[in-house]
Amino acid sequence: MRIGVRSAISALVLTSIAVSAIMVHLLWWRTANRVSQTLADTINDQIVSAVGDQLQSITTEARSASIAVRALLTEKVLDIGDAKRRKFVFLSQLQAQPTISWVAFGWPNNSFFAVHKLGDDAVETLEIGADRKLRIEQYAFDEGEFKLRNSRVEDTKYLVTEQEWYSGSDLWSRLTVHPTGERPAAAFAVPIEVDDVRVGVLAIIIELTRVSNFLSQLTVGKSAGAFILDPQGNAIAAPDANADELTPLKTDHPLFPVAVDAIRQAGSAYKAEGPQAFHTAVVRDGKAYKTVLTPISFPGWSLVTVVPESEFLGPVQATIRNLLIGLAVMIALAGLLSAWLAQRLIAAPLIKVVNEIRHVERFDLDKVQRHPSRLAEIANLSGAIGDMAQGLAAFRKYIPADLVRRLVSDGNGARLGGAVRPMSVMFIDLAGFTGMSERLGDRIIPLLSRYLDVVSAQIQDGGGTIDKFIGDAVMAFWGAPSPNPDHAVDCCRAALACQRAVEAAGITDDHGEKVRIRIGINSGDMLVGNIGSEVRLNYTVIGDAVNIASRLESTNKSYGSTIIIGPETRRMAGERIVVRELDRLAVYGRAGGLQIYELLGMAGECDDRREWIAAYEAGLAAWRTGDFTAALGRFEQARKLNGLDAASPLMIERCKHQIENPTAEGWDGTTVARTK
Repeated sequence: MRIGVRSAISALVLTSIAVSAIMVHLLWWRTANRVSQTLADTINDQIVSAVGDQLQSITTEARSASIAVRALLTEKVLDIGDAKRRKFVFLSQLQAQPTISWVAFGWPNNSFFAVHKLGDDAVETLEIGADRKLRIEQYAFDEGEFKLRNSRVEDTKYLVTEQEWYSGSDLWSRLTVHPTGERPAAAFAVPIEVDDVRVGVLAIIIELTRVSNFLSQLTVGKSAGAFILDPQGNAIAAPDANADELTPLKTDHPLFPVAVDAIRQAGSAYKAEGPQAFHTAVVRDGKAYKTVLTPISFPGWSLVTVVPESEFLGPVQATIRNLLIGLAVMIALAGLLSAWLAQRLIAAPLIKVVNEIRHVERFDLDKVQRHPSRLAEIANLSGAIGDMAQGLAAFRKYIPADLVRRLVSDGNGARLGGAVRPMSVMFIDLAGFTGMSERLGDRIIPLLSRYLDVVSAQIQDGGGTIDKFIGDAVMAFWGAPSPNPDHAVDCCRAALACQRAVEAAGITDDHGEKVRIRIGINSGDMLVGNIGSEVRLNYTVIGDAVNIASRLESTNKSYGSTIIIGPETRRMAGERIVVRELDRLAVYGRAGGLQIYELLGMAGECDDRREWIAAYEAGLAAWRTGDFTAALGRFEQARKLNGLDAASPLMIERCKHQIENPTAEGWDGTTVARTK
């Protein structure tokens, strides 16, 4: 049974409302009998998880930066003495890792170099040399680049070898003293050894104001707070939205004294290095607070969560809150149920139908399928698309598939007109077809059909467009309807594929001999488009370059070759094809001569024929200069190197004729074709 889209949507909406109402009623009844759980535990779990993730991210970024720079130094990709590259690498690490505040390096002689972040928009470099002077350069980040803002030199008493982190123990250490002053920070330092010699210590430093900034972003109940303290209750980090490398640590949060009281009140009962959280209640200024002390990954540091008891709601308020949460969950579940039903009944079938439309759009008509559906409208739409695909499929056998795809996708229909484009055109013909057809009569059709099937497949696989069949001749072109900058190379590759495919097919004539094909190729500017009348159009190419390709196909008869290409095809294909220059030929109907070439293969396929090609072309060069005796010798050499070559004997006879019957002055070696 099929139902309409409107009925299906109405049923889905009603189902969602009914399910939501029933579930809300059940949830209200259950939650009205429950008492709220301790809010502090929930808040603490969330904060511990968030802070743990942040600290893990900080340590990961610091270790990643340390590993990266250490690898560059120990593998000698970066020379630590190369000041320019050192500064570039350190700045890159500082910019790539947002939580890092310093990248520093100390030498055993107390020399020191570091890059230091100044908030999010500026950095400074600090360098202490042998003269014990501190050189500071400040840079502003502007339009993707660091630009020098100012610099200064001042005296310093900072000794890097006296710093705790200089031990390079691969462990985190806490520090407050920096070359420019005191600020709480944590450092991860590693020794750097090059060729088993310790050259110094690399330190990645995170100023703890970065952690304070993160704490300010946490949602800790309505008025709760989270702090990181040491065992003595000193502040490591406290919520401050403005905290960065330029702003000192602030402890003016109203709940900070409560956190300090909590850690001091816990005393020896709480172990900062232990695995368990510690719960305690604190009363300050007449207000009660719930606090939770949780050890974190840095030794001796504790996360202290402070929640005013006023945030704990009574049973009725808790029930209302749970009801609202449950209602939202139930509405979401109802929505998911409705979405699932809509997906199953409407969206999924429509997606299948849309995919079939995409097949029609790409003219992949063989892939179009009909999809049954319980919705009558979708079933009818799928059937209509299938009928349309069947109707369009007939076009593929009459006009180029790429052209049909363009007409279908554009929706503009075929219009009279065209444009001049650089293209390549190919003509293929069966050698001796006229005599063959006279002898075989209508029995020629199976042979012709098999031959046309073979070459058509190779042309289409090679990206060509079949223009027309003219008896046994096939005309195809490259570069339209879709532009193709490699049309000359693709055309040559397809011609060679046709040659091999016909040979492999084993097609024989009535005498049992394998059939041979002749191919002519030329490139150049051609007029391509819909040419004809308003009632009948043919998508084809015309122009002088097309006529020359046709003449080159028939020229194969004279030279005993299979594939002849024109000079423009040779120029455009370049070194990607292997050719032999056959002659300078004035084709029938043209006064001027043009170079013609025999296509032998693609680059790398004819290395064993290089000597033969060189001998023939040397003979051709001597022929054109009028040195017929030298040309005769070279052509004789070419014939010996390739006994199957028909062009060499032809040129030998021409040389002998010229020796015996010298031509008049003005002869330039151009052969004039007397027939098409």
